[in-house]
Amino acid sequence: MNQKVLKTIEYTKIIAMLIEEAESSLGKERAEALLPSSDFYEVERNLLETEEAESRIRVKGPISFRGIMDIRPYFPRLQLGASLSVFELYQVARMLESSKKVKEQGGEIEDSLRAYFEEIDSLEEIRRELARSIESEERLFDDASKELSDIRRKEKGIEGKITEELNRILNDKRSMLQEGVITLRNGRHVFPVKAEYKNAFHGIVHDESSTGVTLFMEPLSIVQLENNLSELFSLEKEEVEKILLSLSLKLSPNLPVLERNLELLSHLDFVFAKAKLGKKMDGVRPGLEKEKKLKLLDARHPLIPKDKVVPISIHIGEAFRLLVITGPNTGGKTVCLKTLGLLQLMGQAGLLIPAFQGSSITVFKEIYADIGDEQSIEQSLSTFSAHMTNTVKILSEADSDCLCLFDELGAGTDPTEGAALALGILHELYERGVTTLATTHYAEIKLYALSTEGVENAACEFDVESLRPTYRLLIGVPGKSNAFAIAKKLGLSEKIIEDARGRIGEEDLHFEDLISDLEDSKRLAERERLEIEQYKEEVERLKARARESTKGIEKGREKILNRAREEAAKILSDAKETADSIVKEIRKRENGGGSSLEVEQIRSKLKKKMEETQAFSGQSVKGPMQTISLKNLKLGDKVRLLNMHNVVGTVTELPDKNGMFTVSAGMLRTKVSAKEVEFIQHKEKEAPVRNQGKTAGLGRSKAMGISPEINLIGKMTADALPELNKYLDDAFLAKLPQVRVVHGRGTGALRKMVHDCAKKNKHIESFRLGEYGEGSDGVTIIYFKK
Repeated sequence: MNQKVLKTIEYTKIIAMLIEEAESSLGKERAEALLPSSDFYEVERNLLETEEAESRIRVKGPISFRGIMDIRPYFPRLQLGASLSVFELYQVARMLESSKKVKEQGGEIEDSLRAYFEEIDSLEEIRRELARSIESEERLFDDASKELSDIRRKEKGIEGKITEELNRILNDKRSMLQEGVITLRNGRHVFPVKAEYKNAFHGIVHDESSTGVTLFMEPLSIVQLENNLSELFSLEKEEVEKILLSLSLKLSPNLPVLERNLELLSHLDFVFAKAKLGKKMDGVRPGLEKEKKLKLLDARHPLIPKDKVVPISIHIGEAFRLLVITGPNTGGKTVCLKTLGLLQLMGQAGLLIPAFQGSSITVFKEIYADIGDEQSIEQSLSTFSAHMTNTVKILSEADSDCLCLFDELGAGTDPTEGAALALGILHELYERGVTTLATTHYAEIKLYALSTEGVENAACEFDVESLRPTYRLLIGVPGKSNAFAIAKKLGLSEKIIEDARGRIGEEDLHFEDLISDLEDSKRLAERERLEIEQYKEEVERLKARARESTKGIEKGREKILNRAREEAAKILSDAKETADSIVKEIRKRENGGGSSLEVEQIRSKLKKKMEETQAFSGQSVKGPMQTISLKNLKLGDKVRLLNMHNVVGTVTELPDKNGMFTVSAGMLRTKVSAKEVEFIQHKEKEAPVRNQGKTAGLGRSKAMGISPEINLIGKMTADALPELNKYLDDAFLAKLPQVRVVHGRGTGALRKMVHDCAKKNKHIESFRLGEYGEGSDGVTIIYFKK
């Protein structure tokens, strides 16, 4: 990616913010070197890692990388087998300790980052030995070795004796001293002795004051003690060097592990820095398109304060590859260009972008931008010349794998020639298939965008009344400069404005209005086309749902017929068994000499049984066993349909003038006369249950005559739920294929309760909202399992 665009679009400022989020010097180093990638799969992987790190922060909190030290300068000496200093080994110890903590924090979550955490090796044995040996950046623990412990114990003993002797001398010879203090000269303890007491003090002179009145003398009584202490210090130094070399030699074979640890830890610090920056920006992981198209929803420029930035939605690459943004100055055109360019660069760098979910970017090989004042005094170039020089370079390199951004293309010269040049440049990029955004004031470019397939207009909205831009981007709408309206609002006299209007031709005066009218017509046609498409989709959906509904009815019908066939088969089987047994008995009586009367009685019994069987199976029935009085018939009465294998139904419509009334059984509705049904019972009122044994039979009776519909409108969910559960159980016992639950629209609470109940009921196969004519979304149709 060329360096010029990174500065022009202010990508470098985003990197500065990223560096602040990294905690270790190694992480900051990686952040500073971050460049957008043009490798699709690398961008995809980087975005995924950043999103997963942000998710980890949200779920588990941030991970600290502050203890990660840059120990790379020590590697050459370790490779040579040389010894590191206490400070350097202390840094290695801190790094290993941090490695251990980071590894422990990162291995719990299953994602692509887990492999990095698991690969970290904290070299536990060496880490523990370093922790046991090194006390601080300057000192080893006394227990680093037995020899060091013995030496320091002796040192403490001698130091105690020296301190005791010094305090005694300070008290006994206070009059000989200039001050009651003990100081050090060349590592030896001395007293500030008055010059006249030089011989009386009994000591060795190490120094004297500039005036000569004070001598710094070491008492003879501690000279040997301090000599012994110096010898111990030398032994201690030798022992420390021996320990440091031993520790260093243990690190040397593990140099590859240390190098890999640094690589892993710096990468993780860098990834989590990206995640923290994205979290601060309320960023999201954009989708990644292989085709050269991008879509930003409610995108916010990350360098504009959150309370001032106005989100924009912009897309390019789907229906058009060239977008022309127009509108008045300070209307936000340049911000639109920079927002799109910057978010595209951030996405290709693996950063989350401040936009709404559903936004997507693509991967460009290069992004070119000609934005801002390019005037160069040193090169004696005008603004136009500088812009044109930049544009020529862009044209020499741009292809269909690039994104080009132009701000005020063709400005800075004669408007007629500038517009012509701008049109030529844009058309050249259009023919190459280069994804391009350009801002302009030229009406000719607006007309070009309107009349060319694959090129689109956009406008930055401006409120003429308040003289302020709204910064909203309207794609598909050409912008107007509104020069006359703005001048008038600012107080320019009407006379001057009218004079100005008269100085331009009628065609020029209405040119922008004509473009707007054409664009409005185009948008209207597009909107109507989309509505037609929506209507087509709705018709297809309704047809599909109607087919599904028909399937349900057929399924219910088939279920009823199957049940009827099973009952008929059972009836015929029972009848055959009865007949066979009676025939056997008749033959037995006849063979055994039984009386004619007995045989006749048996025959009568057989005839009666056959008549009962035929009546029950719906064969040879000429009328109902219990006739119905149409005058007393009420809605909700239970009847048996004699011509439909004794299916039990509910009266849902009262008799008409011809005596025909409607009976419903499940989803089956049919018109019948009084002769075609048998009365069972009137609609019952709810009665309290007194006896469990008696209610069992009554429950079965109710189940056999259950209504195919229940109305819950007006009930609270707490009251409706048990009623619905009981109704569904009864309907299932009655073997209804489906039922209709009326819950109304309202707040949606009843509908949600019904759907939740249906999901949990093991007897329910599926459910759906009602169709047009069934009650729409005010009812739910429930299908039971076979």
